[in-house]
Amino acid sequence: MDEGLGKRLFDFAVRVIKYYRKLPNTKEYQIISHQLIKSSTSSGANYEEAQAAISKPDFFNKINISLKEMRETNYWLRIIKEINTIDEEIDYLFKESSELMKILGSISSKSVKRNN
Repeated sequence: MDEGLGKRLFDFAVRVIKYYRKLPNTKEYQIISHQLIKSSTSSGANYEEAQAAISKPDFFNKINISLKEMRETNYWLRIIKEINTIDEEIDYLFKESSELMKILGSISSKSVKRNN
């Protein structure tokens, strides 16, 4: 599919991991950060798996999982943004996750239309 999106998802996950390293080491941040890293890396991993899908339904499933994981990532970023308001990096990550959700959602919608 699109090498650009795969790279963008990869770069986003790496940036989330680097951002995680800067967060306070409190219990609530540990819990939120763990979920954030899992979902942000999973989104890119599922997109990569979609590129090697063995069927259209398999592709559609992996894209939808990627979208679901990016939605979860966006959720955790919104929480961090609310409790950590003086941080420009969170603004970038939140904006990027929102854009990636839109792209993945568009791919998912187009896949549904093609399969009907």
